[in-house]
Amino acid sequence: MRRPARDGLRTGSTSVRASDGHDIAHLTDFVTTRRGVEGFVEPRTAVSDVTLLLVAHDGEWTRRRVPSVQWAHTFANKHQVPSYDAAVVGIPQRMRDFNRRKKAGGI
Repeated sequence: MRRPARDGLRTGSTSVRASDGHDIAHLTDFVTTRRGVEGFVEPRTAVSDVTLLLVAHDGEWTRRRVPSVQWAHTFANKHQVPSYDAAVVGIPQRMRDFNRRKKAGGI
């Protein structure tokens, strides 16, 4: 039987860092300094814990680990940010457009 990694969870042979206060502070800063933010809750995978993807009106985005799916939706509700299950609705087109502009040097 495998034991949890010291700094997070162990999934197979991969250690996953748990969320911490820095992640939560970053998410809070993002939602309070951008407009039109929506949250996309991404489920745990073999290589990543639950994450909250925040996408602003212009497609700027950030992603951080969070304690649970429920925590992510509660966080979004507290900050009046709509939240969705990313596995159901996918990732918004404006985020892909933002990444394309950034890669092309337009941002």
